[in-house]
Amino acid sequence: MAYQTVIGLHLVIIRNQRVLLGFRTTPKWANRMWHLPAGDLEEGESFLAGMAREAKEELGIAISEGDLELIHTLHHRDADDGPGRIQLFFYPHKYKGDIVNNEPTKCDELRWVRLDDLPEDIVPYAVTALDGILAGRRVLVEGWS
Repeated sequence: MAYQTVIGLHLVIIRNQRVLLGFRTTPKWANRMWHLPAGDLEEGESFLAGMAREAKEELGIAISEGDLELIHTLHHRDADDGPGRIQLFFYPHKYKGDIVNNEPTKCDELRWVRLDDLPEDIVPYAVTALDGILAGRRVLVEGWS
């Protein structure tokens, strides 16, 4: 049987050594935790199209697929993941529109957070990825024996 996994898409917007995080308010996953703007790749879309869609849905900004750069890949697994996930992290070289909290039922607040002072209640694999990005690592693996 071929390996199947969920592909997570994450937007890493950094300004003045601060990264944009959202405070999640959905009981489904990572409730009451900070996380990067993110979502899952949907059936029938490329990962660039999926990231552009997520940016529009969550933040109200338009990003051309050509303006997205894949800056990090994390093959991640924790106790709840089963087969694990491939997490892709994109940097937008430019975008159109103003960043707004476009999904207030899923995200209570957006905040620019210093990269050297991330909150304690952040999704753990986001810290792994951000640390890897800052260290210049393009690929990491976490949670596999």
